[in-house]
Amino acid sequence: MASTDVAVARVVKTACSICPQACGMNVHIENGRVVRVSGIADHPVNRGRLCPKGAVIADIACAPDRLRHPMKKVNGDWQQVSWDEALDIIAEKLTDIKEKSGARSFIYHMGEMRNGAIATARRFCDVYGTPNVISSDSMCIRTRGTVHRLTFGRGRFYDPKNARCVLVWGNNPDNSGFPQADYIDDARKNGAKLIVIDPRRTSIARRADILAQPRPGTDCALGLGILGVVIEERLYDSEFVAKWTTGFDKLVEHLKNYPLTEIERITWVPAETIRQIARMFATNGPATVVQGGNSLDQCTSGTQTNRVIAILEAITANVDVPGGLVKPGTVPLSPMRLPERLKEYPLGAEKYPFSYQVAGYVIGEGQAMVVPDVILSGQPYPIKAMFITGANLAITWPDATKMATALRALDFLVVMDLFMTETARMAHLVLPAATFLEADEIPTLPMLPRSRRWLMVQKKVVDLPECWPDIKFWLKLAHRMGYHTDFPWQNEQEVLDYMLKPTGLTLRELQEEKTGGVEFGFDRYRAYEKDGFPTPSGKVEIYSETMAKAGYGPLPAYVESPEGPLSNPEMFKEYPVILTTGGRYKEFLHSGHRNIARLRRIDPEPFAELHPQTAAKYGIAGDDVMVIENKRGRIEMKARLTEDIIPGVLHVPHGWPQANADVLTDGTPSDPVTGFPVLKQLLCRISKKA
Repeated sequence: MASTDVAVARVVKTACSICPQACGMNVHIENGRVVRVSGIADHPVNRGRLCPKGAVIADIACAPDRLRHPMKKVNGDWQQVSWDEALDIIAEKLTDIKEKSGARSFIYHMGEMRNGAIATARRFCDVYGTPNVISSDSMCIRTRGTVHRLTFGRGRFYDPKNARCVLVWGNNPDNSGFPQADYIDDARKNGAKLIVIDPRRTSIARRADILAQPRPGTDCALGLGILGVVIEERLYDSEFVAKWTTGFDKLVEHLKNYPLTEIERITWVPAETIRQIARMFATNGPATVVQGGNSLDQCTSGTQTNRVIAILEAITANVDVPGGLVKPGTVPLSPMRLPERLKEYPLGAEKYPFSYQVAGYVIGEGQAMVVPDVILSGQPYPIKAMFITGANLAITWPDATKMATALRALDFLVVMDLFMTETARMAHLVLPAATFLEADEIPTLPMLPRSRRWLMVQKKVVDLPECWPDIKFWLKLAHRMGYHTDFPWQNEQEVLDYMLKPTGLTLRELQEEKTGGVEFGFDRYRAYEKDGFPTPSGKVEIYSETMAKAGYGPLPAYVESPEGPLSNPEMFKEYPVILTTGGRYKEFLHSGHRNIARLRRIDPEPFAELHPQTAAKYGIAGDDVMVIENKRGRIEMKARLTEDIIPGVLHVPHGWPQANADVLTDGTPSDPVTGFPVLKQLLCRISKKA
């Protein structure tokens, strides 16, 4: 890679953008090449540490199989084309589709992208006229934000570093976000208690004071049991409840339907453990719940699980206090969207309206789980084209077989990525993307302890001229299609300066003067005492009238997922092992980075985890190749026997092309509120490969 600077040796501070943690990174350059990277010691997010992925970014950027030119499929073979030709092809196809089928027949899928890229791409879609912008948020992170707006009026974020009790629920931040794990360890050093709820005894669970291992997908029932103990033993904050909540009396009556004996039967967690969790959390405030990004959401009761957790935080008065749930700080950025140009709602929004808008907040997406069926059926209207950025849907989307069939059915598919992924191989046109070393950007704005945000821009430190940053691509395409008035900027830097204007800072200042970043936000605790909560009642809404008016349960209630030993006993006879997927591994992000030799040496192949009792029942030994199958598909994977997972459960890692867990998963919308699929409580059968 050629350097953009002729200096022989230098160090550039930038923000890693492999994942949303946005860790501070020193990029060491010698003679125009990145020779190594290191963590910024005084960066408030990662404090000098890097995960394995960040540590090998130079390997990723210089990988021999990196895409370096636009590629067009001609008679089944790949042919290199210029960027000008690629832009002409896309502009011509999109113009033709809009004229013949309407702009809504084009779907844009946002994958791993950052603020500037997302804003520019969404503006393009608004100007073009398609409402159909989708992302993995249809099965990740959206539920919690929806529930917080319904319950508190706006989003909240956990503050583990300042807590006296941390409940880690369905999450292993050691693997998924080590800065949060470090904050939790800081709290433990200061005497905080640690509770972990997870079907697997993960690395962070080994440090816990209490560990509960529920049957996958039953977290809502477990939470209702915890709430019941808190109320029965009067461990809640009666003053806060009386003054700042609505519906508490209805909750008390509602919880009588969930005695601990029934909760124990459903969840497999002993009643005494549930009591211990409730007492430890409620009597060691401030306390906070650090939950997984989607692990509690991907089941039929996902929304209600999040409601349970929000209510638990509220009745124990752990809202808007240091060490509890805090209001996230904000970094003001100029809006780029032009939603007034759109004439209709996106796919899935009619059936799942909270996926598009909730409590006055416009999310602006539909429910993407409906997309494969819409493509294959042509109903309610035909989908002709799709553009996918930074996502490998053939490997990471539920019911991968159906998704692959849908992608192949499109008239025009464009994929922009770093590598020729399984999804890219299905495309008609593939575009080479830039890594974060090759692009100026505004990355994710991470939360700091308490209620602060950290703004540190991403800096272009090397240049691969044929690998374009996302902002550059969308600008060039907009100009090629004649959208100059709506896209008055000439380059990425002008776009970012426009977005940064409300901060009072310029891109140059952040890149050259405030290189380590800037803190935004301020501690504003218990603001509800002056302003109330921004809900219809002005209080925390335990009983949600908004949900009731929309036809949903106003109080959290547990519903079994469609596949389970209690909900489908006949299916359980045929497929007697509970299947759960999606646990994170620190070397990989979803399906990415498995082509990087240094990471594969650490984690060379996938293993499915099961308890020795489960393995013995089916004649399976450690390292045996298992056949894992259900009504949707069949994969083969080596067995890893461990007592860290509860008997009767099989955990299958996702993201491996040679053993794709999503061949087994179901993309059917299951949560009635959000339309999320079930990925945490499925059924399968296993056998030793003959």
